[in-house]
Amino acid sequence: MTRKSGSFAGQNRQGDIAGIPTKLIVGVVLFALALWFLLANLNSVKIQFWVFTVTAPLWIALAATLLIGAVIGYLFKDRREGR
Repeated sequence: MTRKSGSFAGQNRQGDIAGIPTKLIVGVVLFALALWFLLANLNSVKIQFWVFTVTAPLWIALAATLLIGAVIGYLFKDRREGR
């Protein structure tokens, strides 16, 4: 039999669900939950920084926090994989 990237042809790799990588499924589910959470929080809020205060929709603050967390996770990914 021919081998493709460590598995037999026609067989799923360990961790795949119906041929779809588990990481992809988890990522899509988490993205959907985050989007649902953002759309459920449309009210305006006051965001106070050290020097000034800004009034903005809560979803913008949540999206910015999510984006910052994703960037930090991406930047530290290499440190975690290097162990």
